[in-house]
Amino acid sequence: MPSPFSDLDSRLDRAVSASDPSNPSNPSNPDAAVSVWLGDLDGRPRYEHDALTPHYAASTMKLPLVIAAFRRVVRGELDLDAPVTVTGTFASVHDGSSFDLDESEDQDPQTWAALGGSCTLGELAERAITHSSNIATNLLVDAVGLDEVAEVLRIVGCSPATVVGRGIEDAVARRAGITNTVTAADLGLVMAAVGRREPALGGDEVLAPVEEMLARQVHVDQVPAGLPPGTPTASKSGWIPGVSHDVALVRPVGEEPFVIAVCTTIDLDETEAAVFVSGIARDLWRAEHPTEES
Repeated sequence: MPSPFSDLDSRLDRAVSASDPSNPSNPSNPDAAVSVWLGDLDGRPRYEHDALTPHYAASTMKLPLVIAAFRRVVRGELDLDAPVTVTGTFASVHDGSSFDLDESEDQDPQTWAALGGSCTLGELAERAITHSSNIATNLLVDAVGLDEVAEVLRIVGCSPATVVGRGIEDAVARRAGITNTVTAADLGLVMAAVGRREPALGGDEVLAPVEEMLARQVHVDQVPAGLPPGTPTASKSGWIPGVSHDVALVRPVGEEPFVIAVCTTIDLDETEAAVFVSGIARDLWRAEHPTEES
């Protein structure tokens, strides 16, 4: 009997082939890959497609970062109400040299408007998740520490392919080979841990507020857009040219919750990529709900 996901597998393979450099119709992306992980909150996969392939993380690195922040808050090491001076200049993790973020590349005018003033740690966490704020993210990295983010990934059981090694736009570190990478499987494991309130991460006290933030996500044109209207989701997406990812905790009414993680490194613009990822989520839903009308 063919798998209910057979058609999806074929479609994903065709999408990657279209970006293969050996294909004369689109000789552009030697690193093209599409990765999908669908699984339960215990971390057990129900469907995988190339799910262990590493991708540049883009803004999905903000998910373990905010988990790490709340772990430190619960341990009494950080205070969500503490003011943080807002600056757009940061020190490279490679050599300490300074670099500036580009406000035009950010989606968070609110935090940029506070430049030279302050925001609370809690406000920075909120903007990093809900608006995918780059400036809030780098301020959080400085406050939380990358070692704490690495500990979140270790506890969840992520593979060595998933690494958060630097902040956003740290070009000196990037040129030195320090980067942020993820796999769809590892993103799925992190989000599943949020959904089940993993005790080793701090349980409900840490992860309930993280999920609440994720549920307020304003960028919902990828996985959430492919699910039936009104389906409750908590998600974190990330995108740069040629890269578009999303991981979503899905809590359908009357069903067990699950996680969908999609990572794409293919030559599509932002709008095309969002449509492509939402289509994957739609196909996953239909494969598991074959009696519903299309």
